[in-house]
Amino acid sequence: MKRAFWRIGEPMVWLSGTALSVTLLIALVLLVVIVSNGLGVFWPSNLVEVRLNDGSVLLGEMVRSEARPEGAGERVQYKIGNRQLNGLDFRWVNLDDIALTRLPADAVALERSEYGNFYGFFKEVDGGEIAPELQGTERSLLERLLAKMEDERAALIKQSEHLNDVSYAMEELRLKRVRYDYEVVAADDPQRLAVEKKEGALKERFHQLLEEQNRLSQVLQSATVTMTTIDGREKTLIAADVLRTWQPNIMTVGEKTLFYLGKLWELFSAEPRESNTEGGLFPAIFGTVMLIFVMSLFSFPFGVIAAVYLREYAKEGTVVRLVRIAVNNLAGIPSIVYGIFGLGFFVYGVGGAIDRIFYPELLPNPTFGTGGILWASLTLALLTVPVVIVATEEALSAIPREMREGSYALGATKFQTLIKVLLPMASPGIMTGLILAMARAAGEVAPLMITGVVKLAPVLPIDGNFPFVHLDRKFMHLGFHIFDIGFQSPNIEAAKPMVFVTTLLLVLIVLVMSGTAIALRNRMKKRYTFGVF
Repeated sequence: MKRAFWRIGEPMVWLSGTALSVTLLIALVLLVVIVSNGLGVFWPSNLVEVRLNDGSVLLGEMVRSEARPEGAGERVQYKIGNRQLNGLDFRWVNLDDIALTRLPADAVALERSEYGNFYGFFKEVDGGEIAPELQGTERSLLERLLAKMEDERAALIKQSEHLNDVSYAMEELRLKRVRYDYEVVAADDPQRLAVEKKEGALKERFHQLLEEQNRLSQVLQSATVTMTTIDGREKTLIAADVLRTWQPNIMTVGEKTLFYLGKLWELFSAEPRESNTEGGLFPAIFGTVMLIFVMSLFSFPFGVIAAVYLREYAKEGTVVRLVRIAVNNLAGIPSIVYGIFGLGFFVYGVGGAIDRIFYPELLPNPTFGTGGILWASLTLALLTVPVVIVATEEALSAIPREMREGSYALGATKFQTLIKVLLPMASPGIMTGLILAMARAAGEVAPLMITGVVKLAPVLPIDGNFPFVHLDRKFMHLGFHIFDIGFQSPNIEAAKPMVFVTTLLLVLIVLVMSGTAIALRNRMKKRYTFGVF
């Protein structure tokens, strides 16, 4: 009985099941940690007034509590904001030092475009040139002022967009002049004169728009709001820097929910600010999705074609075996090695050659000979194409030989058999390879750091200017964003919530894209398993 137990492999079954259970448990714990720390970041916590035994007082959001590292007892961390006055955003307080805590109903929180949140009490508002009628000490005046300022902000944003369009057109004309200089075009050439005339008109338009933008900015800077801190200090803030205001201690659950949803919308639609520790993540989300999409356009077809050739057309021999060994080994090479190769081959090699052939007049300033989303995508395509090749080969090899022979017997050619029979039946396995490739590419950071990713991208790789898709531009990525704010931020405590939020967002993007591919794979599997062509 004991010999039969070992002979049929029962221990291996139990070991495999245990390993799978442990792996799933680790993944579940990881998700729980990320979700628990990421979902509550934007919830408007109450502002707690804390009076200490030494007579000092502070106001802030309670973040967490833990055992004191130097001995017995506990300590509590509060987010006290007011960075311009306090010099720090967070403060630890020993639980034994707290004499009294309460929730003041009139405590106000202001979210600012710079220097983090401000916690205190409303004192006075001055509407300035925006709304001179809004003068007084009622907090409702601040809400009305901020509502009025939305129109001014929208006008300023529209003005900035016009400036960007004119600036882009001026740059295009400047590049044409540089090409004329490189080609030694005569100064009285009609095309050159037309370009110079357009450039002069655009410069005049640019200065007009700039003056209007400066005027709008001065109008926005004229309105102020005066706040009082918990310890009696006054601080006058420029109202244009205040993004939103709320009183969490008197907000209902519904009001807090609406506030939370508004912050979530900002996360998906706005740009980052405050060294990427606050604001939205739209450029990073866009860059991550576009990187995966462009990478898939290269790795998927080339991986499938290579696998089809190796499995269906190449004659078995030493060369084919060596190629398969090389492909399998490529999957285990560290990603940073691919990054170095991408920098040397794609950026300096291919990109430098493109600059010398098509943009010689701009040298030594590179156009394609520097990092960009195209070279980053090609580097990741090289990194993931072995996964697609292996998965496709396995899928093709799993198709019974009788399917090929039956197709040939009916008069189909080898190519027709491949297109009509083999690839449709292997499509679920091919999709599995694509899913694995996308999941790996989404989490890679090391190759991107030297092939095009940046901390903050001023413009997206896709915009409204011809040719609309600019693959030479640098981009943002959620994985690099996590590394940047988690390990490069000067304010670690302020950046920590955004680390969990960005991590959760990256996981969700991978799950959504992989889930879509899995659903497509399951439809293919159901269709071709039952022979419904």
